[in-house]
Amino acid sequence: MRVAVLDDYQRRAEQFADWSSLGPDVVVSFFHAPIERAELATTLAEFEALVLMRERTAFPRSVLEQLPRLELLVTTGMRNAAVAVDYLHDRGVVVCGTGLSGGPQAAGVPSTVEVAWALIFATFKRVTIEDRALRAGVWQLDLPRNLAGATLGLAGLGRLGGAMVGPARAFGMDVIAWSENLTETRTAELGVSKVSKDELLERADVLSIHLVLSDRTRGLFGAGDLALMKTSAVLVNTSRGPIVDERALIDALRSQTIAAAGLDVYEREPLPGDHELLALDNAVLLPHLGYVSEDSLRAMYAQAVEDIAAFVGGSPIRVLT
Repeated sequence: MRVAVLDDYQRRAEQFADWSSLGPDVVVSFFHAPIERAELATTLAEFEALVLMRERTAFPRSVLEQLPRLELLVTTGMRNAAVAVDYLHDRGVVVCGTGLSGGPQAAGVPSTVEVAWALIFATFKRVTIEDRALRAGVWQLDLPRNLAGATLGLAGLGRLGGAMVGPARAFGMDVIAWSENLTETRTAELGVSKVSKDELLERADVLSIHLVLSDRTRGLFGAGDLALMKTSAVLVNTSRGPIVDERALIDALRSQTIAAAGLDVYEREPLPGDHELLALDNAVLLPHLGYVSEDSLRAMYAQAVEDIAAFVGGSPIRVLT
């Protein structure tokens, strides 16, 4: 069996798991750079198994139809919106994920929450703007803002959104939350105020998004939604880029409809070098580092090896249904 491990950007996959334990009949190849969609079929045609790092590379049906030898697809995480999973099921290809058995570290919760707070601090304390100015010989351009007394608005209050509450309380922030399925029981459990979507947008000094990308959440925050926000508000997205209408967000930042955005995720990843966001001083940008930590990657790749071994042994585990 030939296995392709894709999008190993930091070149750590080989050392973070014991691929040799799969035996001499399993040959593993590591791909460090993104593969253009037009080249996926020719590059991967000879592989029987693919290991994907989350949604870094999309595999729609049109690409998968050109991979006739594919028998197993392993994705880190227990869902992947960028893969035509239903088509693979119909074709008889086994699709496996990596679960939460490694605990919250394996799930990437601490790393993602820490990145969200890094973006909040960077925008409120003008870290990137003042850093650039200082290097250019300018001392203090404008005033940083305090988190104490500000309102954190959480779009989503699951594992990730819930983990944002403790730090917010420590910094003296008020916390409100909204999602379509949010219950009073959940908000009471965390001591958070449940609000409507409009109230979330109108009251939040920081809007932090922690929702799963789906047909329902794609484009959930558009131009009309951003127009409801305070002109002093900051939008932070460490979830998935398409949850926010990117064109609307760029326009809102340019027109200062909102003050700033802290982004770890984008409509297209990696972000093209000529992207409009790169020219905006009021956008703090990271290259999708939310779940990226040594603890998380070690757990994910170790479970990917387990998935392959189980498939080869005839008893697949962590099968996505």
